[in-house]
Amino acid sequence: MDWLSVLNKEVVACTRCPRLVTYREQIAREKRRAYRDWEYWGKPVPGFGDPKARVLIMGLAPGAHGSNRTGRPFTGDASGSFMYPVLCETGFASQPTATDRNDGLKLTDLYITAAVRCAPPDNKPLPSELAECSVFLDREVEGLKQVKVVVALGKIGFDAYLNYVKRRGLLPTRKPYVFKHGAHYRLPDGKILLASYHPSNQNTQTGKLTRDMFVKIFKQAANLADEETTAPPDR
Repeated sequence: MDWLSVLNKEVVACTRCPRLVTYREQIAREKRRAYRDWEYWGKPVPGFGDPKARVLIMGLAPGAHGSNRTGRPFTGDASGSFMYPVLCETGFASQPTATDRNDGLKLTDLYITAAVRCAPPDNKPLPSELAECSVFLDREVEGLKQVKVVVALGKIGFDAYLNYVKRRGLLPTRKPYVFKHGAHYRLPDGKILLASYHPSNQNTQTGKLTRDMFVKIFKQAANLADEETTAPPDR
């Protein structure tokens, strides 16, 4: 079994955070009326995508009736309905729809993970829950050897990646790295961190994040990955 399968089995079995375990299981029992015939996943959601990806998406956490229902990141909710057509248009996804784990969707040169693997109440994980989940995040990011560009969706995802770099002893402070849509930074680990607003319903319905803005982010991510791949080594 490869390292990613081992990690994902551990993720799915995790019960480290009592508040999140209670919430995700309660949602899976009570369900939303529209999905009453679904058997909800109701467990931590592992990462998804191409293990040889040069671009990594760092999300926030599973949606209560999205990933917590389907078991795959950004699948079956409004955020995914906004994001996957953009990923398809920019060459990262094989299709524009994401409905369930067996819908045939494949990602190329892209891997999706999240700061927290369980659906949190009000989409707000506690600092302690982010810390508990970081043990999985560290192993995952460390194993994705080809990643050149990290696209952070929202400030929590942005901070989660910076904290990963800090835990590796490569970043004394997060202060110089300010979250702003479209900002990108070269980090001490050599990767480029690209910031985007999260494709949450709140952001997309209000026009804070438009489709054009999001397409631009992933075109930029693809270009930056190409530049990093073809750049000569530093002397």
